Amino acid sequence: MNNPYLAQYKQQQLRACQLKQLAILEVIDGICRKHDIPYWLDGGTLLGAVRHRGFIPWDDDIDIAMRQEDMQRFADVAPQELPEGLILQTPQNQQDSTQPVAKVRYLNSFYVEPGDNMSAQYEKGIFVDIFPMTPYPPLPRKLVKRLTLGISRSYSILHKPHYYSLRSFAEFFWFGGKFLICRALWAVLSACFRNHTYISNILINNGYGITHHQDVVFPLGTITFEGKTFAAPANPDAYLKDIYHNYMDIPPVEKRVIHSIFLLPELIHDDTSF
Repeated sequence: MNNPYLAQYKQQQLRACQLKQLAILEVIDGICRKHDIPYWLDGGTLLGAVRHRGFIPWDDDIDIAMRQEDMQRFADVAPQELPEGLILQTPQNQQDSTQPVAKVRYLNSFYVEPGDNMSAQYEKGIFVDIFPMTPYPPLPRKLVKRLTLGISRSYSILHKPHYYSLRSFAEFFWFGGKFLICRALWAVLSACFRNHTYISNILINNGYGITHHQDVVFPLGTITFEGKTFAAPANPDAYLKDIYHNYMDIPPVEKRVIHSIFLLPELIHDDTSF
């Protein structure tokens, strides 16, 4: 799609969207501080904090990470702690959602991602992504990437909408088998290498095979993002190099694009919102 009117509209809405996401992040930070739940800025949000002291100018989401067990603790307390207008969306409480990550969403808004299913009834407000992290064994990076790519790609294909056809029948067996084999290999290797010195996204989210040494993440530090202080990995430089390599390089203009298909920071004007 190359609609200049839509592109201009999204650019006009971007800053208001970012500020709403920042407000959501502050709420999450407050809950995590209250209940002693560790989290840290992740991905493009951490990159923005280091390179731009705030949002990447064309970025329209916020990414944070938690250890998987801490994500469960957050899921237990968040429904009681989130102010009116915010919800915690997980694969468990909105199973028709297309993404295996948790999101804190603002209901009085509308945000469409490239992978969204518009016929499904899950909420589609602007959000902060929460990625659950799990320990990884000390395996060669190429092997990690091969297995996690097989797991994440197979999971994605198996969970996309299917219609009855010979192709869908074949996909079910091919990618179902691939998923089971890769998961079994991962389980065996994890059992053989019990010294889990690395940490990364759960397997179905880690198609790039990214891993971080535990010492790069912990003990957590802090970083300034949009003039406010949030939790960050112990070594943001090493963390970002694991993901982006030469992360201080500004991408070419044609790659500085807003991620969303459509965004509307506020559906109904409300002075009493969080």
